[in-house]
Amino acid sequence: MAPARLSLRCCPCDAADEGATDARRERLCSCGIEMTGATLSGLSWAELSAVAAKKTAADSADDRFDRRPLVVQPVFTYPVPVRQHQNSWRMWGGLQSQADIDQEADRIRGELDRLKADADFPLQFLPLAMGRRADALQPKIDASSADVLLVYAAGDGDGDLMAAMNPLAAVGKDMIFFVRHKSGPVYYWYEGMMARYLHQHTDELACKGADYGDVVTDRLDEVLWRLRALAGRKNTRHTKMVAIGGAGGWGPSGAKAPDLAKEKWHIDVHTVPYDELSRLVKDATADTAAMRIVREEADAYLRDPGVKLEVPREPVENAFALMHVFRSLMNYTNSRSMTISGCMQTVMPIARTSACLALSALNDFGYLAFCESDFVAIPAGLLLSNISGRPNFLNDPTFPHKGLITLAHCTAPRRMDGKVLEPARLLTHFESDYGAAPKVEFRKGQRVTSIIPDFAQTRWSCVVGEIVESPSLDICRSQMDVAYSISDARLGEAMSGFHWETVYGDYSREVGYALKRTPISWQNLA
Repeated sequence: MAPARLSLRCCPCDAADEGATDARRERLCSCGIEMTGATLSGLSWAELSAVAAKKTAADSADDRFDRRPLVVQPVFTYPVPVRQHQNSWRMWGGLQSQADIDQEADRIRGELDRLKADADFPLQFLPLAMGRRADALQPKIDASSADVLLVYAAGDGDGDLMAAMNPLAAVGKDMIFFVRHKSGPVYYWYEGMMARYLHQHTDELACKGADYGDVVTDRLDEVLWRLRALAGRKNTRHTKMVAIGGAGGWGPSGAKAPDLAKEKWHIDVHTVPYDELSRLVKDATADTAAMRIVREEADAYLRDPGVKLEVPREPVENAFALMHVFRSLMNYTNSRSMTISGCMQTVMPIARTSACLALSALNDFGYLAFCESDFVAIPAGLLLSNISGRPNFLNDPTFPHKGLITLAHCTAPRRMDGKVLEPARLLTHFESDYGAAPKVEFRKGQRVTSIIPDFAQTRWSCVVGEIVESPSLDICRSQMDVAYSISDARLGEAMSGFHWETVYGDYSREVGYALKRTPISWQNLA
């Protein structure tokens, strides 16, 4: 099978070889690299549709962004001071008796209940592990189940200050330390955390497994966003993805992107060759039961008063048929993420439409669907969505000027806040003037977070801005003009790679915190 062709508009090879034949362009532009996971072949539509029947009709708001819970082991270290005549017998701290300790344990359990109730992501707390020293704590820590330790650091370790704290790093989990100033009885480690633990009696950060950003004083909301970040990272690592036409990366510099995504995020890709897709689409469109689902979903989409149809109905139904096949492939492989190469050319004669509307609708159903198979940007999109619980918009950035940049693509989700469907016009895919693509009317005044990943996957940058307009330029259909508060030069200098990933809301803190645990540096332009 010939490699899938990429768009003649978005590939950087175009300008260098305008006179090339299609076959020549295939050799220049195709950069797919096979990753781990199977190449799916010989699938029967009967197999896929049997799995799909369990999911497709059941897709609902409650089923969106099905993320694994972050499992937290709360740990409470406390002192047991004993009065000594003419001697210093207690460290700083408001826990002076067993009654104080029992009352504090109840306070902690109540705070954990509030954290779980306030979390907008799946969160599970293990039973509170309590102890004064490591030898009492370690048997109570469920290291096999926990993703992170949340350490309520009140105690002094029976005079050996490090005995209660240093061994926690040996558990090998992420750690967040909570100390009290005014939210309850003052903790000893409100004083000792910097000099004794993080600096380990030196002038520099010397602690393994924690740094300044892992310590929270009093505020539970500061704990919660850190847990949100770690939940996003957990759900991004080991992501299973279906890749129609294989995994790739934008431009020659993106050729190594699939291998880097595997190395740094352990993404597991299941490749579906285009000839396999062609056969499945043909069989699906001949399946009366499948096409009944397709027509029902297309009807429901078009009945939405926020949708304005400006293309014939046929490419819309064809897009929902393509979506049905994509969704069936994801359900068959037990994944909720997919991407497609050749989405601006190769897929069109197979599906008799563009892939734009199919990918947009999948994101609205709670899957994570990306065009162009660009693994330079896809890990950033996965992380943003897994942190926020919202679909993200893979887009082409323009040149920043006068505090404004336009972000555009033809595959934008409508459910950008994870709940409400934005209005949309259904037009053709711009470059081909074919098929069906949504022009999403993004929400004016909405804060957005954009990640700017680099080709080498060594540095991601982030800018937070505000949507000021959804213009109608002669470019990719879904467009947002975003205003930012930094200089044009600073943003321009940070624009490595090509595609950006953008999500409603400000999640710059969470992304930076998640990346601390990944060998990718972070530049927060916000």
